[in-house]
Amino acid sequence: MKPLIVANWKCNPTTIKEAKELFDSVKKGIKNIKKAEVVICPPFLYLKELKEPSSLKKRNSVPLVGAQNCFWEQKGAYTGEISPSMLRDFECKYVIIGHSERRKYFGETDKMINKKLKAALREKINPILCIGETKEEREQGMTESVLKRQLACGLEDISKTRFPQIVFAYEPIWAIGTGKACDVEEAQKMGLLIRKIISKNARVLYGGSVNSKNAVEYIKEAGLGGFLVGGASLDAKEFIKIVKSVI
Repeated sequence: MKPLIVANWKCNPTTIKEAKELFDSVKKGIKNIKKAEVVICPPFLYLKELKEPSSLKKRNSVPLVGAQNCFWEQKGAYTGEISPSMLRDFECKYVIIGHSERRKYFGETDKMINKKLKAALREKINPILCIGETKEEREQGMTESVLKRQLACGLEDISKTRFPQIVFAYEPIWAIGTGKACDVEEAQKMGLLIRKIISKNARVLYGGSVNSKNAVEYIKEAGLGGFLVGGASLDAKEFIKIVKSVI
């Protein structure tokens, strides 16, 4: 399976001009790459502008455009929300669900994340389920129990036959945006834990201070299936280096 490299732009950049420039730079830099699947997840407002028109789209076009979040209902009186059916209309193949920033700043619970996963799967969109422990939980030796709880609650009442459609992103919260990436051996251990619970073939990504210097280690040494890249994805040259480092 090809490495999956997902760019999470979060609430960046602040103008469509900058978004197009960043997207076009990445697209140009990876245009001949066929050994990796690259997905850009911009703010919702930019999806339409960055999506390749169907008339021009080539098979396996790179990069794909994904979403950073979705709601669990398909439509209705839910001011400010974006439904999975809307994302499907934009031909989004992937959607990030349960990112630690959604959990922390917007109060998303495992129950809410479970509902979002189900909604995305109903629309045949591949969810990227984010799980990970805080610094305090890690120091208390709770990492494995936290991941087990997040997986059990997040996947409640979801048939195991749907698990292959779900991408699992291990993102230790203490490593996100800190420049202190998780040790490769520890990331490998968590990847194995997730696969033990889900399936030996589960697609497991790593996220948390990924850069072009450490990326290849998570693929070749830890045996993970790719990355969820935050800050480094806003630097076109650095993101392109990350992609090229693992193919």
